[in-house]
Amino acid sequence: MSIHILGIRHHGPGSARRVRSALEKIKPDIVLVEGPPDADGILEWVGHDDLKPPVAILVFQPDDPKKAVFYPFSEFSPEWQAILYARQNKIPVKFMDLPMAHQFELRHQPAADSSLNNSIVIPDPETLRRNPIAWLAAAAGFEEEENWWEHEFEYRQDEEQVFEAITEGMHALRTDLPLPYDREEQLREAWMRKTIRQAEKEMYTEIAVVCGAWHAPALTHMPKAKEDNELLKGLAKVKTAVSWVPWTYNRLSYTSGYGAGINSPGWYEHLWHHPTDDGTRWMARVARLFREEQKDISVAHVMEAVRLANALAALRRLPRAGLEELNEATLSVLCNGENILIKLIEKALIVSDKIGEVPIDVPRPPLQTDIEKLQKKLRLPQTADFKDYTLDLRKENDLERSIFLHRLELLGIKWGDRYDVSGKGTFKEQWRLQWDPSLSIDIIERGSWGNTVEEATNSYVKYRAEAATNLKEVCELLESAIPAELDAAVDLLIRQINNLAAATGDVMQLMTVLPNLVQISRYGNVRKTDAALVEGIINGMITRICISLPAACTSLAEDAATQLLELFYNMNDAILLLQQDELTTQWTQTLSYIAHNNNTAPVISGYATRLLSDHRQITGAELVKAFSYAMSTANPPAVAAAWLEGFLKGSGTLLLVDNDLWTVVNNWMNQLEQDTFTQLLPLLRRTFSGFSKPERRKLGEKAKNGVGAGPSAAAALDVQFDESRAEKGIPVVMKMLGLG
Repeated sequence: MSIHILGIRHHGPGSARRVRSALEKIKPDIVLVEGPPDADGILEWVGHDDLKPPVAILVFQPDDPKKAVFYPFSEFSPEWQAILYARQNKIPVKFMDLPMAHQFELRHQPAADSSLNNSIVIPDPETLRRNPIAWLAAAAGFEEEENWWEHEFEYRQDEEQVFEAITEGMHALRTDLPLPYDREEQLREAWMRKTIRQAEKEMYTEIAVVCGAWHAPALTHMPKAKEDNELLKGLAKVKTAVSWVPWTYNRLSYTSGYGAGINSPGWYEHLWHHPTDDGTRWMARVARLFREEQKDISVAHVMEAVRLANALAALRRLPRAGLEELNEATLSVLCNGENILIKLIEKALIVSDKIGEVPIDVPRPPLQTDIEKLQKKLRLPQTADFKDYTLDLRKENDLERSIFLHRLELLGIKWGDRYDVSGKGTFKEQWRLQWDPSLSIDIIERGSWGNTVEEATNSYVKYRAEAATNLKEVCELLESAIPAELDAAVDLLIRQINNLAAATGDVMQLMTVLPNLVQISRYGNVRKTDAALVEGIINGMITRICISLPAACTSLAEDAATQLLELFYNMNDAILLLQQDELTTQWTQTLSYIAHNNNTAPVISGYATRLLSDHRQITGAELVKAFSYAMSTANPPAVAAAWLEGFLKGSGTLLLVDNDLWTVVNNWMNQLEQDTFTQLLPLLRRTFSGFSKPERRKLGEKAKNGVGAGPSAAAALDVQFDESRAEKGIPVVMKMLGLG
């Protein structure tokens, strides 16, 4: 009976190749692999034509899906090759790590007392922070343990006694370094040994064990079974579920936060398929990438870069050029020293955007199955890199895509981001999608709300609507639910909004949510939804606002008045968008009352007057009269300045085209005392800073020229006006307007 311990790195082409070679020599009758025994039942899928790495085993608690863990595999993962060998040769293969059913419980228990093992010396913080393998790398003259491992194990071609050397090195580290006590790690290794002993009891004669290099000594020098059994006695356990999910090379890298990640999965895949490449194939791929980006790269460039990379390796006394040497040669020869092009290589080749595939028949939650069916039907593939979609909602397939994406967004499954589309109309949407394997956990968690996307979204939105007590939150839900076409949820949300709107006395809250409701009503044109669903709410809400708003505008502090001013702006836009005469009349009557009420905050009174002017309710002499009164000495200068700020909010065009208003403002400023003017200057600057640069320039020119000597609009534009010539164009314009 023989036990063969193969200590490896979890993702490495050299390790994977040696494991495969060792297994072919050993010809084991069972293979034990470091991994969760919970997943033994789905190992039968390895070797299936449609299960294409990178993939990962997802283990989670069905009653609490947030407690989940992924076990990723790539084609060059030693564990994957070991499982694949066993499946191809029809021999048993089992995972041997501590089951996640126990680990989930351990991770939520208080830390164990270190006095349980007095032989362990607690190291200093500096030792704790360092990777133990870095000690071996430093002894060999390498600054980075990653480079040391690559050159010593992943790039090495000979296979003699490699696993023995790894075990010996790890044993030395574990013996000589003062490592912290880790109960979970000790339990894991005890379970691994227990699994090996069980294989021996079952009369397997050639047992191959594939584990992380760090664990190899613990499995080679085994204590008595009694000690491990005592350690494992009484472990708490929870229920777990497992599935295969697609993985990406980006998630396999260190930058994703994956603890056992690697720097360069794309490069490792290249090494797996081309182990003897001296850099020529790699440089050819780099050259092809650059040519696709319209960069001029010749065969001579490639040859020179390969020669330089190998020369660098020789100078550094390395057996062959690694990725570091190839990158330096690429930077010098192909990039002309421009680091930005190296970033392109890193994303496209060194890391890569490859994503795996999982057979549709693999057991998975019903909601995930429905999502994948819809993705296939709507031609929205899962991609590791960003992919942009511009959806035209007038097309049936694009409309269905939009509904599907809006539903996922409501469920909190963040597959993509939505962006505004330039241009007129509401019939287009812009989405940028990028699949993240961790979305599988969100899908499982939301699966409790229903087995299909529509059912789950309706149930989830209803739950949020019933729990909401804030009118703004419910309106935002409705705004999201209508483009998602959730009829059942929409009915409930509308009732909720009606009830909350009727009960609230906060006019500012009503003004905050009204513009969103008006935007919702616009979807009736494009999405074929019933806009009348919200029109009744809008009409009633505008009436409530018009009744309550005048009182809300009195005796306000400056901050509160500024906040209310923005609500006025949005409210007026919403009224204009509705284009309903009755509502417009209600609004202008309210504005008139606010503008003529002496107790109204001056900045709001000024803006109300401006809006009345925009609605053509105050024009000509009446507007000049109102303006003159507000800017007269009857009002304190600070009040007049605040009124002026409100009146000119967003635009100074009126002062440019109306000389009578300009005269009033100019005379008011001329009669200000020096000290008063100095005090008002910050407020005036704030007012005029809201104008566009051309407006500010023209106002400056007008002030410089003086009121009486100011040039006309035509003269300011340096245009000679010819009345007789202009008259000839009038009949044409009238005909274009259909006025004969």
